[in-house]
Amino acid sequence: MTVLDNRALNRATLARQLLLERADIPALDAVTHLGGLQAQEPQEPFVGLWSRLRGFDAPVLSDLLTGRRVVRTHLMRRTVHLVTAEDALAWRARHDAMLRQRVLGVYRGDLAGIDLDELAAAGREVLADGEPRTMTELARALAERWPGREPRALGEMLIGALIPVVQMPPRGLWRTKGGARYATLSSWLGREADPASPDGSDDPVGQALVRRYLAAYGPATSADLRAWCGLAGLPTAVAALRGELVSFRDENGRELLDLPGAPRPDPDTPAPVRFLPAFDNAILGYQYRARIIDDAHRGLSVAGERVVLVDGRVAATWRVDADTVTVTPLHRFSRADRTAVAEEGREVAWFLSDGGSRGVRVGASAG
Repeated sequence: MTVLDNRALNRATLARQLLLERADIPALDAVTHLGGLQAQEPQEPFVGLWSRLRGFDAPVLSDLLTGRRVVRTHLMRRTVHLVTAEDALAWRARHDAMLRQRVLGVYRGDLAGIDLDELAAAGREVLADGEPRTMTELARALAERWPGREPRALGEMLIGALIPVVQMPPRGLWRTKGGARYATLSSWLGREADPASPDGSDDPVGQALVRRYLAAYGPATSADLRAWCGLAGLPTAVAALRGELVSFRDENGRELLDLPGAPRPDPDTPAPVRFLPAFDNAILGYQYRARIIDDAHRGLSVAGERVVLVDGRVAATWRVDADTVTVTPLHRFSRADRTAVAEEGREVAWFLSDGGSRGVRVGASAG
């Protein structure tokens, strides 16, 4: 079986993630291809798409949100994701059990003895008037029915698991601040989410998730797939697809699955500097992240740090201060790398300031 080393996996990841070369496709097509973008920080998907698309126009993504073509909702890993309306409707039921278990993992004691189906029905009654509510407002509306219970636990279970909801605009619009207010997915999109597949099926929704994941993240292990979606490996779906997938091994002997015709570029393909947003799935979409980030820096990927890719790997963090992009290297930059980072940083500053600044500062190299 062919072994793919970390550099080969890196270039495959960059190609699938539209980071090896900016794609000339509409923003909606990019969100579809990527299987959504992690979006608990509302402005970060704009940076993620800017780094991936040629000529990305930020207000277009805002229009997709207000036009109900994309939505912000709890989905993969119970984190807020920006996904297409079609994917939200198709995938939500497949994530239901995982969403419940993840909330219970945090609030099991607070929710002990509560009939979750009864809680869900009560929450739906409150939201049936179509008025968007914050999580706190929804929980308070039910406080008298479950006196003495922690309101946050009720709200997290309702919003994060029991009721398919969306975060309503202006939350997530370009250069706009707005608190998280929720409406039901069905009221916003005009129909209920697709029902779950019957028990004993070959998991068609799971099969679709596997194909979509490999198209945007492969080659990858079953553990990587689980890390991306939060579901328990989708073994039935993977087994059903075995005949149409190809297999490789990574440097540590783990089996990698992939679509046969998916791009796997030459490992020596040059990789441009790319600025990634906080919690970008190019990093978080894997259990084994050595293909793109050193183990010593793995914590950055879950700490909300924005990172810079140099030669395809995490090499710096970045932030914005008064319209100036400040880059902090994680190791020594060559002169050419420092120049390339500064050039891309100026473009990031220009984008984030709506053409008001090209300010960039690259700090001293670590080490």
